[in-house]
Amino acid sequence: MPKAQLERSYSIGRVSEATGCKVETIRFYEQIGLLPEPERTEGNQRRYLARHVDRLRFILHARDLGFSVEAVRELLKLSADPNAPCAEADRIAREQLEAVRAKIARLTDLAQELERITQGCHGVIADCRVIEVLAEHGACSHGPTRTSGEV
Repeated sequence: MPKAQLERSYSIGRVSEATGCKVETIRFYEQIGLLPEPERTEGNQRRYLARHVDRLRFILHARDLGFSVEAVRELLKLSADPNAPCAEADRIAREQLEAVRAKIARLTDLAQELERITQGCHGVIADCRVIEVLAEHGACSHGPTRTSGEV
């Protein structure tokens, strides 16, 4: 008997429950090649092995950290060779760290702007600072969200 048949296998529903990943997302990861398609039963039901679950958990953790699908794809390729240098994985992680820091800075700016415009909001809409600032984006201190000429 082949080793794969000796291993315990799981339905897609069980994998979903075990990982907290929606069935549709598991299928999506298979479709885009991040998760290899599992073997199927005679009734065409997917049967996942522990290695599929481990790989899915890797994918989910990477996605939770904000890595793009392509970055996850690269990291999975790198993980296939445990003896390879980790410089490329480090580069990918550092790029993600910089992206997160940029998002934090942007969110900090947005929070400060919202704090500023909500401080003067009293009375009627005609005198509302929130409505005024939203109507005249140039009055915002956080900078433009769209480039000029963009509709």
